[in-house]
Amino acid sequence: MPSNESSENEAQENLVEHVIDETEVDKRLDHWLAAQFPEHSRSQWQKSITSGSVTVDGHKVKPSYKLRLGERLTGPFPKPVLAEIPPSREIDLDILYEDDLIVVLNKQANLIVHPGKANYSGTLANALVHHFEKLSGSGGAHRPGIVHRLDRDTTGVIVIAKDDQSHDFLSAQFADRTVEKEYRAFVWGRLEFDCDFIETHIRPHSKNREKMVVCGPDPEARIAQTEYEVLERFKDITYVKLLPKTGRTHQLRVHMQHLGHAIVADRLYRGQSNLLLSYVIGSKEHLKEDAILIQRQALHAYRLQIEHPGTKERMEFIAPLPTDMQRTLDALEQYSRV
Repeated sequence: MPSNESSENEAQENLVEHVIDETEVDKRLDHWLAAQFPEHSRSQWQKSITSGSVTVDGHKVKPSYKLRLGERLTGPFPKPVLAEIPPSREIDLDILYEDDLIVVLNKQANLIVHPGKANYSGTLANALVHHFEKLSGSGGAHRPGIVHRLDRDTTGVIVIAKDDQSHDFLSAQFADRTVEKEYRAFVWGRLEFDCDFIETHIRPHSKNREKMVVCGPDPEARIAQTEYEVLERFKDITYVKLLPKTGRTHQLRVHMQHLGHAIVADRLYRGQSNLLLSYVIGSKEHLKEDAILIQRQALHAYRLQIEHPGTKERMEFIAPLPTDMQRTLDALEQYSRV
């Protein structure tokens, strides 16, 4: 932030609010600010936080403060410049619904939601900039329109905001847990119960920061809650409905691993990156060629229910099972019934 007194006073007269969405949860405040507004160094942002120029829900916090869903940051933030994201016309979008305020997409696999240090192009955000003239800037310059996120290889329903007011309205729903989310997944083994509720603490792995782990109460940990329901049982795989009640990073993947039933083909949490037809059949004997049924975590955001930011109507959006998961289900039903 500017260091001289006159520029600080000028900045204070132009305070801007930002609501933390699911893409930003658990990040350090000073790191988040430096990444969003690189025109000022992290040390400058730390001074602004320490002095109280930047507040969280109106309160003074430390630079190391971990952001939580729905919190409001207030400070002299520069207006995000969405043009910083290079547009990508190569990425097709499967639009489930669109109006003047929101877009609902069926996200494909192998698509990162927003740019990071190692992937500045080829993300969903790049495709959004190409396809839509108007997108919200509330999420910052690198997250045009993006209210929440799905992992790179998780498919399914994702909602995009076209203006800041809609973005904040949707973010508040995620924060208040009034959004209803339903996922479909294949998991290893046979779950003991037909339905159950899981509640644990989750925090980043101490050695592998890509991963999250279940833990006891910890300053870095957050409560995570998931409900599951068995849809169909097969010999060594179960087809399940997953209903996350909170929105922690990798929550569903971590919870199923914690139960001893990791999601099929989850490389990060299981160490196996595909499911072969021969495994489902139990033999290669009559196969001319062994087919890969799925080669990414078998997790799909099937249904999303939100309140529309304009009409306030409760709306539900469903993304049909993608080809690889439907192929897996068909093979299981044909060859692996109990």
